[in-house]
Amino acid sequence: MHHRKIIPNVVTYSSLIDGLRKSGRIEKALELVNEMHHRKIIPNVVTYSSLIDGLCKLGRIEYALELVNEMRCSKIIPGVLTYNSILDALFKNHRVDEAIALLTKIIEKGILPNMHTYTILINGLCKCGRLEDARKVFEDLLVKGYGLNVYTYTAMIKGFCNEGLFDEALTMLSKMETNGCIPNDKTYETIIPSLFEKGENDKSEKLVHEMIERGLLYDQN
Repeated sequence: MHHRKIIPNVVTYSSLIDGLRKSGRIEKALELVNEMHHRKIIPNVVTYSSLIDGLCKLGRIEYALELVNEMRCSKIIPGVLTYNSILDALFKNHRVDEAIALLTKIIEKGILPNMHTYTILINGLCKCGRLEDARKVFEDLLVKGYGLNVYTYTAMIKGFCNEGLFDEALTMLSKMETNGCIPNDKTYETIIPSLFEKGENDKSEKLVHEMIERGLLYDQN
């Protein structure tokens, strides 16, 4: 039986690059992109998004932004997933004003943020000490009827806990259930230790029992 030579295409390369990204081997992924260019294979939005995400996770934001410009020069339009990676990296590196400016810019370009974008924004603002700004974004989303998910609520709850505003955190926990969003293990693990540290043992133990009832924690008694 004759063995046919398999010629890699953009899908093949993109899959390999994404695998390398997930394993943290971004330099090898970049080598494959150079190989693609050498073979006259044009990277697509999936290829670029994988690279940009990998670079952002390593804090190499400038290089990621260069790739965004390269995409545009190649008539490839970056999507919201691509920008989410950059926004997350900017916030994690305390470049808050740049993140907000970028978000404003992409909205002006007609790219609609998704719920993950808003969760990144709320989480980033909270971590950078801008809790009131995060609260305004959160409340605005509620008023506009966005279906906030457990990650968005948990980010807001964590923001309250970090500032020692435990009553607000508990109110938010109650509000999310009223709005049909069920807390997950991360939500409880965010608020319970904070309550214990404050000495609110009754409230924290009540939440532990809720976790057990919901199958999020095994009762070891």
